[in-house]
Order: sequence, then structure tokens, then C-alpha cells
Amino acid sequence: LPLWWLGLITMIGGEAANFAAYAYAPAIVVTPLGATTIIVTALLAWCMLGERLHECGILGCLMCVLGSVVLVSFAPEEGELHSMEEIWALATQPQFLTYCAVVVALSVLISFRCGRYGETNVLVYISICSLMGSLSVVSCKALGIALKLTFKGYNQLGKSPTYVFVGAVAVCVATQMNYLNKALDTFNTALVSSVYYVFFTVSVITASTIMCKDWERNTAEMISGQLFGFLLIVGGVWSLNATRDGAA
Repeated sequence: LPLWWLGLITMIGGEAANFAAYAYAPAIVVTPLGATTIIVTALLAWCMLGERLHECGILGCLMCVLGSVVLVSFAPEEGELHSMEEIWALATQPQFLTYCAVVVALSVLISFRCGRYGETNVLVYISICSLMGSLSVVSCKALGIALKLTFKGYNQLGKSPTYVFVGAVAVCVATQMNYLNKALDTFNTALVSSVYYVFFTVSVITASTIMCKDWERNTAEMISGQLFGFLLIVGGVWSLNATRDGAA
């Protein structure tokens, strides 16, 4: 197979697995574990492309792994959902609708009022794709649960909320990818990866917490463990990207 075909197949497989993960696990766990992608990329570049992985980079990998273990260990159990009606009820809560309105308003405001600074400040593009990305993740999670229930024999594909989430995914992902590509075209990949990881993860956790009421299943000990694990991963991602060849 041509190399680009192999890359396309790998990307599709990875996104399919990511989509399935959101259907079975809380977003507060799945999204931070996206740091493993950065680890694998760095290791493959070291082994196959001859890129040098510095000692701090190796430490960064270990921090990401340790942080992931801690995060999973303190993750809350997700409540079981049995129909699209239940998911739709969560998505139409006043709190979550307010969050959606704030995300859209901020994205539009940043795009039109701060867009001219996008060429000099990485936070402009990253903020928009992170905010819209949080909505795409919760929409993907809703679709994943709908497919999971359908495969179990409880058909959810004929219900209108399913297609509302399909439309939300299409719009949010298109916007997210547009601004992420702009950031990657303008700034260093290592810088974009690190900043985007932090902003995107925080945005997704916020959206998921509001929509799915994750705080109701969290104790103070669990929150402390999740925060510690997330900070370990953030430190590992920064150390890994900051010490890779060409990161400066």
C-alpha cells in the first residue's frame, strides 16, 4: 500500500477506537489519555525517523504514563444511559445549554474581534478549536451511546435527537479542524500540540462535567487524584515536546 493510504487507514482506525472509547468511558478519562498519542508519536519518530529523544523527553513519557494510571485509578463510574431520550434530557439542561451558548458566543467573538492576532498569538486559534472541540466530544459521546444501544437491540437510529447530534458533530468538528489546521500552519507543531492538549482537555472535562453531572459521583479524594494525574500528564507533555529536536 502507498504510505499515504497506510496513514489514512491508521487515522480512521484510531478515530474509530476513540469514538468507541467515549461510548464506554467518561470523557474525563478518555480525553486526558489522548496524551498517549504524543508519546507514541515521539517513540516512533525516535525509532523510525532517527529523531533524538532527550533524557527530559523520556522523563516526560514516564510522567504521562504515571499520570494516566493515576487518572484512571481515580475516575468516577459513569451512570448508565438507556435511551436517546435520557441523553437528550442531559443535553437540554439549562446549565448545559448555557455552556453551549457561551462557547458559541466566545468562539464568534474571538474569531471576529481577535482573528487578526491569530498570526502572532497561538491562543487565538487554539481557544476556538478547543471550545468547539468540547461540544464535538459530547456530541460524539451521545452518538457512540446511541450506536451501543442500537447494537444491543434497542434501536436509536430512528429518533430525531440522534440526527441533531450528527449535525452538531459535523459543524463542530469542521470548525475545530479548520482552526487547528490554521494553528499548525502558523506555529511550531510542538507548541500547538502542548497548548492544544491542555486547553482541549480542560474544555472537554468542563463540558462533560456540566452535561453528565460527573461531580455527583466524585469525592474530594477522587477530584484530588484526577487533578494530580492531569497535572502529571500536562507536565509530561510539556517536557516531551519542549525537548524534542526542532521544538524550539
